[in-house]
Amino acid sequence: MAMSTSKVAPLLTNMEETVGSVGDKQFTHFSKSILIHKHSSILSVEVVKNIETAVKDGKLGEVVSIVKDIIQEVSRSTVKIAVTGDSGNGMSSFINALRLIGHEEEDSAPTGVLRATQKPACYFSSIFPNVDLWDLPGTRVTAQSMENYLEEMEFDKYDLIIIIASEQFSSNHVKLAKAMQRMRKSFYVVWTKLDRDLSTSAHSEPQLLRSIQESIQENLQKEGVKVPPIFLVSNVKPSSHDFPKLRDTLKKDIPSIKFEGLLGTLFQICENTINEKVESFNQNIDKDNLKGFGINNPGNQGECQKVFQEIFGVDERSLHQMSLIMNQPDAYSRDAKPSQNTKRDQQDGWTVSQLCRSRTQYFSTGVIFIRYCFDSRHRRCIQLKHVLNEVAKKTKNILWEILKESIIPPQKG
Repeated sequence: MAMSTSKVAPLLTNMEETVGSVGDKQFTHFSKSILIHKHSSILSVEVVKNIETAVKDGKLGEVVSIVKDIIQEVSRSTVKIAVTGDSGNGMSSFINALRLIGHEEEDSAPTGVLRATQKPACYFSSIFPNVDLWDLPGTRVTAQSMENYLEEMEFDKYDLIIIIASEQFSSNHVKLAKAMQRMRKSFYVVWTKLDRDLSTSAHSEPQLLRSIQESIQENLQKEGVKVPPIFLVSNVKPSSHDFPKLRDTLKKDIPSIKFEGLLGTLFQICENTINEKVESFNQNIDKDNLKGFGINNPGNQGECQKVFQEIFGVDERSLHQMSLIMNQPDAYSRDAKPSQNTKRDQQDGWTVSQLCRSRTQYFSTGVIFIRYCFDSRHRRCIQLKHVLNEVAKKTKNILWEILKESIIPPQKG
């Protein structure tokens, strides 16, 4: 086996294409860096647009209602686990071993060089009820590039990806891991054929296991991939090595695994919508065009903050309603109160022009502030944008807490 206890095994380069954006045939962009499958039954075009509209209109209660519908849909769905890797890594044998069945049993996955998987095949097991185990063709079977392989296999529809490796942790494995991380997919790495490694290695078993673990970790970390759970198994010994640990981990993760990527995706949709809303407001601030939003005195930060909070849906009344919806009385009300910076700058009702007339307060902070004091409009724009950004940040924090509370199942003792 091409490994050393001191060196990371070099990456094989079977598919040199960079894993970037997936082809537009299967994916739709709904904001910056969000890829959602066109045919997704859970996050459809309509659902995503409804979330964006609710956030844009400052109707956070509607966001909660939409998310609850999504959660119900997700809860009814089967957990889909995809097994992938380079051809010849033993993916089909792994699926049989994971299910504790022999290769010759009726429901076994076909194994062997001449019976390599040519198209995705689904298997079931009483060990993992309500779970579909998908045996995918290896990376060298159907596609000419990793990008094509990712598109053909439609990884977005799976809840967990198990990346199978043996003999060498190749560049294809790293690219698969990078793609899963980019798509916010939970994934494991499983090293198979450990029996063969042990029979041919000059190292002791502890040294060999440590070498394999370190090689996988270092190859992933070099490419900026967060190290996932790693399991070292032998397909011919399904009750030995890390197989029991893998089954236990799966049983523990399956109840919540469907929701892992959902939280991040939904929050990014909300965050991008808020960012676009802030950018639109910034343009109106630069044009001194705020009267249409109900701001009669742009120089009064207290008034501006109150209006911004109402527009973003994080004013005291809205947050009180949100607390009732979330069954957490007044949990969010404190976020509607003015910050210490706004209180200080407001100076009990002072306007920006009044503050600028008291310009001696700013002399000690530098020449730039002296200049701002003589340019009240420029100073006002900066302060308004600061207040706006503060409200937007609080909105994001509140949405994150709401989404997390709605999506992540409570942990059982």
